[in-house]
Amino acid sequence: MEILKATNLSKIYQTGESAVYALNDVSLTLDEGSFVAITGPSGSGKSTLLHLLSGLDKPTHGTVLYRDKDLYKYNDNQLSVLRRRRFGFVFQSYNLVKELTGWENMLLPIMLDSKKPDEAYLNRLVEMLGIGDRLSHLPGAMSGGQQQRFSIARALANKPAILFADEPTGNLDGKAGREVLTLLRTVSRELGITLVLVTHDMTVAEQADRIIRLRDGQIEHDSGVA
Repeated sequence: MEILKATNLSKIYQTGESAVYALNDVSLTLDEGSFVAITGPSGSGKSTLLHLLSGLDKPTHGTVLYRDKDLYKYNDNQLSVLRRRRFGFVFQSYNLVKELTGWENMLLPIMLDSKKPDEAYLNRLVEMLGIGDRLSHLPGAMSGGQQQRFSIARALANKPAILFADEPTGNLDGKAGREVLTLLRTVSRELGITLVLVTHDMTVAEQADRIIRLRDGQIEHDSGVA
């Protein structure tokens, strides 16, 4: 079942009299529960596409439909609420609040939404991510891999429909990076969450069900298209 549809997406920056296309007329559809990797060389438009698909940035042209509703017809407040409740985000930087424990960082989206925590679900996340022994630790007392696990837990705490991950293994060594990738794939499948992963690393991209390769702001190849 279709969960996200982008049509004729373009992002254009004006530099003097020249127009620079960060993304140029990209169309794609994402299915619910799928694991999609977006790859390509530096400057190909990977992060720009992720930002447009997730409502973090607005396109110059084109539309993004989430469950048949146009993201860019929401006002800023509505879009903010949608991102907080239905989208999860994991970035290369862990972005944990250094004054809060791992557990408190994990609960942040729920507290911002003034919701009651689903203890059973959160305990399942803790178990799946292997972070039970670090819940009371501050980020400064954690390794990079542990911090990234908590950033994943925080992104999943509100039970998002889509998890957007932008180079999530970029700051990690090989072993920690492989562990984080395995965890992302596992939680995506077990929780039925659509995973959209941006990476320049083909060994990471090859773990996905579908690979979309960009070059110069356009789709060069899409393994999901016959």
